[in-house]
Amino acid sequence: MPTDWDKLRIFHAVAEAGSFTHAGDTLNLSQSAVSRQIQALEEALNVPLFHRHARGLILTEQGETLNRTVREVFAKLAMTETMLTESRERPAGRLKVTSTIGFGSTWLAPRLKKLLDLHPEISVTLLLDDSDLDIAMREADVAIRMHAPRQPELIQRHIASFGWRICGAASYLKTIGIPQRPEDLDAHRLIIYGDYQPPIENINWLAEVGRRPGTARRAAIELNSIPGMVQAVRSGLGLAALPDYIGAELDEFVQVLPGVKGPKIEAYFVYPEEMRHSKRVAVFRDFLVAELAGAL
Repeated sequence: MPTDWDKLRIFHAVAEAGSFTHAGDTLNLSQSAVSRQIQALEEALNVPLFHRHARGLILTEQGETLNRTVREVFAKLAMTETMLTESRERPAGRLKVTSTIGFGSTWLAPRLKKLLDLHPEISVTLLLDDSDLDIAMREADVAIRMHAPRQPELIQRHIASFGWRICGAASYLKTIGIPQRPEDLDAHRLIIYGDYQPPIENINWLAEVGRRPGTARRAAIELNSIPGMVQAVRSGLGLAALPDYIGAELDEFVQVLPGVKGPKIEAYFVYPEEMRHSKRVAVFRDFLVAELAGAL
């Protein structure tokens, strides 16, 4: 087995990108240089690692096996590096945080200045994705999720419960009218997230409230972004159920059917066991809890 870390790093980049060209862009190498390194690795191992075809590259069975090992090794190296560089006296170094696009962009991002003012030796990488990044494999150090973690080996802490507001622009409601009962929503244009990797369980509940089970309303638009839904409401397109963690931005809208309560959003702070003693994780967790307590 070769111990050329550069070749393994390039192999992992190609495996993740699915092409020599895209991997080269990530690594700042030419497509031909990447191809030569992969060929050299295949010759050293005496096995094919990729199937080549017109649309890109697919890992062979041997390539899948190697990539699983390489991914785990690099994840452990990254973890070790961050733990070694962290000061014993105070938190320092980079913290990779992942959260949903909606919560991360509307609630968390505006508060990061306060965190970094308190802890200037920490830097934050914020990865916003409505699908769950694998923090067990160190795609991120910690996660803020709008559902209970599905990996039992992760440390989890419930940090907040959020509700919903059914909102519309004043201009839209002036034209269409204000619904008085859930059944009145049948006459309105609805904006819902849709079924594309929803980051919150039961996120499309507005389409079903006031209807018989299995007879959900057809939405005027499905938009797989909470911030995008806010913009659609602002434009006067229709009504949407929006999480109340969005905060003051919702105050510009008219809230309708305030007595109708959607399912609670349960937020969790999640991190792997090996980060249990990280000072960066501890101060970030405490910051979240304090900020959420002040906001709720």
